[in-house]
Amino acid sequence: MTLPPQQVHVSFDPGPYRMAMGLIARDPDDLIELDDRYAEEMDLRRDLLAQRHGEVFAALPEAEAASGEVLRRLADLLPRRFPAVFAATPGGIANRVTGEEWDIAACDLHPLELAGRLVQEDLCLLRLTEDGPVLMAAVLCFPARWRLAEKIGRPLAGIHGPVPLYGEKLARPVDRFMAALKPGRLAERLNWSMMDDPTLFQPTGHGRTEANAAITAENAGDRIFLRVERQTLSLLPASGAVLFTIRTHCYPIARIAADRQAAADLAAAVRALPDTLRRYKSLLPFQPALLAYLDGRAA
Repeated sequence: MTLPPQQVHVSFDPGPYRMAMGLIARDPDDLIELDDRYAEEMDLRRDLLAQRHGEVFAALPEAEAASGEVLRRLADLLPRRFPAVFAATPGGIANRVTGEEWDIAACDLHPLELAGRLVQEDLCLLRLTEDGPVLMAAVLCFPARWRLAEKIGRPLAGIHGPVPLYGEKLARPVDRFMAALKPGRLAERLNWSMMDDPTLFQPTGHGRTEANAAITAENAGDRIFLRVERQTLSLLPASGAVLFTIRTHCYPIARIAADRQAAADLAAAVRALPDTLRRYKSLLPFQPALLAYLDGRAA
């Protein structure tokens, strides 16, 4: 079975740095991406759920109804959107790639975990409260340097507390946006970072400063990776919870820098980052080599 190639999301702004939500309205049926990395990533997700379950899945009791709503939404959407991969069955859904068939009513798995075994996206559920959105459940197989166990049950503003400028610039706009979400709408945003490790499961690593001498201007294209999260936000009408999805893409910088203008824009975006964000995102260990490489490709 041939699936479409992985989409390259170019999400950096070459202008002056501005922390913003950067939301774009999308068709609700575009909730999920599916591409030629599906089989590989689903194997990895199954392994993580089997071997590190407590690190990649958590759900508070109050998330049960919303989790079931997410699973029913996917069971309806996936066969319609991707009929070559998924088929509706009398009891649930069948997956032609993995060979799995799930009877939703009879399955012993938590409904959100089962949902996370169908798609490449990580799935987070947020309960709206007077103190802001609270993370009440997640299947998070591909974290970008954060631990689910440390964040479950906490308000969104507290979860992002370590992120420089988030509390000053984004906390209130994000909370207001989620409180105003309407059913039947889908909002998308892209979030990028740079890493010297393409591993998708990365629960740690923020704030590194020690130089990585193994990365040079000559090999940076293959040793540094642009990690982009395609994130979506939507309201679940029955439960009133917010579904936050994260599809993680990881590209060698050489793939991005093959386009001269993209190389120049990425170099400008890195230079525009505030020092606090460069440190938080662990850019310092390889920043000189990265910029020399990008400048060379842009010249």
